[in-house]
Amino acid sequence: MNKSILSLIIAAPLVWGACGASMPPPTQRMADAESAQRSAREVGADNEPSAQLSLKLADEQIAQAQKAMKDGDNARADSLLIRAKADAELAIAKAREKNARVAGKEAVSDSAEQKAKNVGQGAM
Repeated sequence: MNKSILSLIIAAPLVWGACGASMPPPTQRMADAESAQRSAREVGADNEPSAQLSLKLADEQIAQAQKAMKDGDNARADSLLIRAKADAELAIAKAREKNARVAGKEAVSDSAEQKAKNVGQGAM
């Protein structure tokens, strides 16, 4: 009797630990990473050389995470998806930076044109 209680006391934490160690599929992280990936494409990351590498890394990490989830390695998939989302967000930032730079140059050019027009009309 005492041996069975003792073995139950020893075995119970091991069983609970094994159940707690398994991680559910990181479906929310997958959705977040894929959303960031789509957003990067929508803001033009495919067309910006500095953003293309980050977007490619995100694509590869999402594919690796999908494979890891199929293989039951949810912890690896989770870490890959965290990196994929970060890389996709970096691609978004790089694409937006280029868009802002272009818009800034256009604004400076428009301002110079308007100033020349104003001077030509006698305004100072």
